[in-house]
Amino acid sequence: MSLRYRLIATDLDGTLLRDDDTVSQRTRAALAAATAAGAAHIIVTGRAVPWTRHILDDLGYEGLAVCGQGAQVYHAGEHRLLTSLTLDRQLARLALSKIEAEVGPLALAASRDGLDGEVLVGPGYRVQEGPLPVVAYEDPAELWSAPLNKVYIQHPELDDDALTSVARATVGSLVNVVMAGAGIVEMLPLGLSKATGLALAARRLGLRAADTIAFGDMPNDIPMFGWAAHGVAMANAHEELKAVAHEITASNEHDGIAVVLERLLG
Repeated sequence: MSLRYRLIATDLDGTLLRDDDTVSQRTRAALAAATAAGAAHIIVTGRAVPWTRHILDDLGYEGLAVCGQGAQVYHAGEHRLLTSLTLDRQLARLALSKIEAEVGPLALAASRDGLDGEVLVGPGYRVQEGPLPVVAYEDPAELWSAPLNKVYIQHPELDDDALTSVARATVGSLVNVVMAGAGIVEMLPLGLSKATGLALAARRLGLRAADTIAFGDMPNDIPMFGWAAHGVAMANAHEELKAVAHEITASNEHDGIAVVLERLLG
């Protein structure tokens, strides 16, 4: 059995994970067959390492993972952070003030840097139900007291697409703004994307963009699709990602990754 692509890059939420945060046996088997055929699998997620580690451990995943929208390259087998890029906090505060001058007060959260970095959540920020740990804060100074990978922003009235659009138009020259999921609009270091993190991880494995097939579901996967030779959007993907995908597969609930890999493995 041979596989045309030597690198399989998969997003996590809405792509590799089903809606209950598990990976199906069919998808596990397809990835195992692909790696047995000589391909490398890299998980590329917006989640920072502390929110990703338990999933990788459950999968028995020992390779490289790109976390934090590309900010972190993590060696899962060694539980070691290989690279980590932080957001300039002074620049982030300036960007926030400019966005708030346009749309009014924002609710904020932030992901602290490091293997055990906490996710801080401020007043009014809507946290999705689930097992991922967060730490509430009241004093705004607490948000800026340690190095950060990203800042999350929410608006009481604007939807995700509208908030992303306004933020990009207002501060796109200062920070990267991405929409990574429902209620998840993030400010990142300028120039950072899943593509930059994936390129770093691929280089460590001696692999290139031309070797890569990528799977995703949200607009933050667009740079990764632009970098990879072949981009596959899930059926449940955001329309912006579907518009730039080479193909659309089944949803994350219906083993979309496995459908494509089984076909490629023939």
